[in-house]
Amino acid sequence: QVQLAESGGGFVQPGGSLRLSCVASSTTWSSIPMGWYRQAPGKQRELVATLRSGRDPNYADSVMGRFTISRDNARNSAFLEMKSLKPEDTGVYYCKYDRYWGQGTQVTVSS
Repeated sequence: QVQLAESGGGFVQPGGSLRLSCVASSTTWSSIPMGWYRQAPGKQRELVATLRSGRDPNYADSVMGRFTISRDNARNSAFLEMKSLKPEDTGVYYCKYDRYWGQGTQVTVSS
C-alpha cells in the first residue's frame, strides 16, 4: 500500500503560478508512471501530466508549455510547476502512482 500526500494548492489570480508536490510513503520506481490528474466541478477527472524514466513527459494539450512535471526518485516525490494559470485550470489536483491516488489538493484560479 502506497500513500500519496499532495501539497501546494491554493488560490491564485490568472497569470499566476503554483508548485504542487506529491510525496509517496514508500519507494517509488522510476519505471512506473507518476503524475497528476485534475477534476473540475461537474467534469470528469483528466490527465494533466505524467512522467516515467526513459520516456518524454506526457502532457495534456491544454497545459503544454505552461506546466512542467518533474520527479525526485530519491525522495519518492513528484512535482508540478504551473505557470500562466488560467481560470479553466481550477480544480482538485490528484497525484497518482501506479494504481494509488492521493487525496487531492485544490487549485483555484480567479480574479
